[in-house]
Amino acid sequence: MFPEYRELISKLKTSDRHFSHLFDKHNELDAKILRMESRKESATPEQIEVLKKEKLLLKDQIYAVLKKASV
Repeated sequence: MFPEYRELISKLKTSDRHFSHLFDKHNELDAKILRMESRKESATPEQIEVLKKEKLLLKDQIYAVLKKASV
């Protein structure tokens, strides 16, 4: 995710608690969605869709922090 910000992401993960939380939550949701889609964890399509929307919102928030920090 956001390879052009790889260095900044590494920096923010250690120096910005809010960013670190957003990043970790995004990764947790991504893993959960993958488990659900591969049927290792039970879920309805609607539940998966809700999590995908939440993950997208987190991604937008992460991007906003990255843009602000890169100025």
